[in-house]
Amino acid sequence: MHMAERQWAEAATDFFEAFKNYDEAGNQRRIQCLKYLVLANMLMESEVNPFDGQEAKPYKNDPEILAMTNLIAAYQRNEIIEFEKILKSNRRTIMDDPFIRNYIEDLLKNVRTQVLLKLIKPYTRIRIPFISKELNVPEKDVEQLLVSLILDNRIEGHIDQVNRLLERSDRSKGMKKYTAIDKWNTQLRSLYQAVSNRVS
Repeated sequence: MHMAERQWAEAATDFFEAFKNYDEAGNQRRIQCLKYLVLANMLMESEVNPFDGQEAKPYKNDPEILAMTNLIAAYQRNEIIEFEKILKSNRRTIMDDPFIRNYIEDLLKNVRTQVLLKLIKPYTRIRIPFISKELNVPEKDVEQLLVSLILDNRIEGHIDQVNRLLERSDRSKGMKKYTAIDKWNTQLRSLYQAVSNRVS
């Protein structure tokens, strides 16, 4: 239910509790719950690896879980190409599960977003074809991702479609300009007030 409503943190908590209960009971469904816990963890963009906890650590190298272990490791390292390779090579354990398959696009968007934000950080201008190559997706998809990040205020800037560029802007510079104009306006107003008081 939480997953359908995109409440990733609540879903992760529920999957963790279910995993612990199945683990204590010795039920094999614990493996499935652990997979879903890893999925929810990545969707909520958590920095915490669920396999670092004492409850999940013994299952880290389980053949059914190994693909998810590798997937979360690639996700946390922001290695998009490795992430996609793991998805393709572990089709049976990951993609054949209809529940996981429902959220793969969200997961890919998350990892692409993380890589994109890290990639553009040092630049004020960056070419969309370069981003496309780094993310291993078509330029059209890069543009859609950039638009959604700009609209969500995660990136400050605009897309120059003629030159195929993302031009980042610094809002603090704009705010400094408005603050200076406002200060200038206040001083002009007080000067006007002083002159009109002397004339009257």
